[in-house]
Amino acid sequence: MDAKMDIKAPRGVRDILPDESWKWAYVLDAVAKTMADFGHSEIHLPIFEQTELFSRGVGDTTDIVEKEMYTFVDRGDRSITLRPEATAGMVRAAIEHGLCEQNASAKLWCWGPMFRYERPQKGRYRQFFQIDAESLGLAGPVADVEIIALSAEIFRRLGLKNLEVVLNSVGCPNCRPLYRQKLIDHFSARKGELCETCLGRLERNPLRLLDCKKPECGAIADAAPPIYESLCEECAAHFEEVKAGLTRLNFSYKTDKRLVRGLDYYTKTAYEILSGDLGAQNAVCGGGRYDNLSESVGGPHLPGVGFAAGIDRIVLVMEQQGSAFGKRPGAEIYVAAQDDSGRCPEARSAAQVLTHSLRMAGIAAEQDAGDSLKGARAFKAQMKSASGSGAGWLCVLGPSELAQGAVTVKNLQSGEQFSIALQDALQGRGPWGRRPCSRQAE
Repeated sequence: MDAKMDIKAPRGVRDILPDESWKWAYVLDAVAKTMADFGHSEIHLPIFEQTELFSRGVGDTTDIVEKEMYTFVDRGDRSITLRPEATAGMVRAAIEHGLCEQNASAKLWCWGPMFRYERPQKGRYRQFFQIDAESLGLAGPVADVEIIALSAEIFRRLGLKNLEVVLNSVGCPNCRPLYRQKLIDHFSARKGELCETCLGRLERNPLRLLDCKKPECGAIADAAPPIYESLCEECAAHFEEVKAGLTRLNFSYKTDKRLVRGLDYYTKTAYEILSGDLGAQNAVCGGGRYDNLSESVGGPHLPGVGFAAGIDRIVLVMEQQGSAFGKRPGAEIYVAAQDDSGRCPEARSAAQVLTHSLRMAGIAAEQDAGDSLKGARAFKAQMKSASGSGAGWLCVLGPSELAQGAVTVKNLQSGEQFSIALQDALQGRGPWGRRPCSRQAE
């Protein structure tokens, strides 16, 4: 009696099964092409880093560092953290390998799993997958506009609709202290109405008060003074040029004084792209500028701007909107052996050789693998497998085909059937179109 396995995936993580993984491949293909068109090179980062990279870079008063990081001590007594985001690791790699030395800039992108211990919900997991793009060493507003345009172009190519670009400035270390104090004064006056989380943020991270989703706190945040009145001359000019650049490129956007980023390293531009199909947690992309991140982790001054987008959420929105994912990968040709219940092993051997030859010719092919040493399954069962495989063509090899040096070919959509030379099929030639051949009479 088989024992039932009771080990399951941990809460907040999931398996990306074949029914979905092909959609991810479609998304990543489109992302890679768009990144290349915008001059971004792919980089692969470690899944874990020294904890200090995130505590110093992301900020020790952020929810990520305080509540959400997966941190452990390794055998060398070092504190290690599974990466909760990619930007800090991207900057670390650029500094460590000198990618931006001598006034050079680097445009990079990566994708992969990130880890945060947070409440699982629709489109959010504790192991989640993100696309991340960064422009390092570029301080001007043109780079901000380009990053926003890059993220928007990825979604355009994927066919997403009902999206909105939301923009704000979060200032810089020169002007943010003034705004920080204005927020403290504003929210302190209504301290008794704040939720427990916001009370904790009031002194430690007051900008995050603007991001609270609870209605009672949101109403207070709506009445808060806008940061635009507190921006220094440089930040104000930068923000105006970002808006002008987006207008120049015919991008529609709206400004939102409550848009802040949850990470300490952001300066100046902050933006999100929102979907109307995700409910309250409706951001499919978020990013902005972070000119002081490098220095906070012990590196040189290295301005940067970038964005991150969750693959889980992109696929979810595409499914909800009925977006196309292209053709699902699968067999183009199914090869069947008609061996009369094991009495024609030559047909099984020829089918194996033909399947391999088609694959070597770059044609996706599948075959009946047989039942151990008993030979191929019944021909009727093979026909059923062929119909369910999604293949467009069926190739049949049996005693009569081998005697004639031929292959019977059937179009599984139209039902049309004819023969071609076995030698042509072994060279990848056939009605499937890549390398045409001559038909033979039935």
